[in-house]
Amino acid sequence: MTQLLQGRIAIVTGAGRGLGRSHALELARHGAKVLVNDMGADRPDSAAQAVVGAIRAAGGDAFAHGADVTDPRQVQAMVEHAVAQWGRVDILVNNAGILRDKTFAKMSLEDFRLVMEVHLMGSVHCTHAVWNAMREQNYGRIVMTTSSSGLYGNFGQANYAAAKMALVGLMQTLALEGEKYGVHVNCLAPTAATAMTEGLLEREALDMLAPESVSPAVVALVAENAPNRTILLAGAGSFEQANITMTQGICLDQAELSANALIDRLDQVADRRGEIVPATGFDQLRHEIAKAQARRQPSPA
Repeated sequence: MTQLLQGRIAIVTGAGRGLGRSHALELARHGAKVLVNDMGADRPDSAAQAVVGAIRAAGGDAFAHGADVTDPRQVQAMVEHAVAQWGRVDILVNNAGILRDKTFAKMSLEDFRLVMEVHLMGSVHCTHAVWNAMREQNYGRIVMTTSSSGLYGNFGQANYAAAKMALVGLMQTLALEGEKYGVHVNCLAPTAATAMTEGLLEREALDMLAPESVSPAVVALVAENAPNRTILLAGAGSFEQANITMTQGICLDQAELSANALIDRLDQVADRRGEIVPATGFDQLRHEIAKAQARRQPSPA
């Protein structure tokens, strides 16, 4: 097997169990040295230490670190530990997460904030801690873990969905800012049977959704020839790409610009034929201006 990540240094958060464990093992299998992050990882009997043991038993190199991703000081110490051990960090997989599922009517603001803090700010803290070093070394691969709940919505997951879609926006901008420095940033939307999905699906479906069927997508997103600004969906051996598109829409001139005119033509606004993917938010703005300018051009005689 080709060692796609030979000599690369990786940090995987929430890597004691489930998807994070699978990601750490797969990265190591492809030659990466892996810092296995998980809460309580410093205990000799922790799940993270078991992952480290499995990597070492297979001939790889790894160590565990128990940084809480919601604490930027602990995260910074974790990154410094990796640099002291191996000299640099090439790969960051932001995987740590929690669930606090309830309908929005029954959800406390504390549970909303906590989920945002772990998923969104945890990813921000870890990314911020490696960002400048990756820019200076002209190489970096960062994966944000988003979700179909954020991309498409899921009943009872307003907090989780909000955090996961926020990570898409973070990825879109960091991918633009990092590109000229060789730093690629992508999103993974995994579907896997983990502690977070327990009780949500029937056993047959859970058996198909092994975390190991997702982790090849992580390797693809952090390899040397990784894409940039990709939202990759993965589960049960299936892989798809999600895109945030815009329709061709309509343009109303000043004489007809009104809520009534818009309401009458909402079906035309929603027509997805010929939809496009703007390169940036500013490109979307320019697209609208161009439509308006074209509308104002006099018709040829």
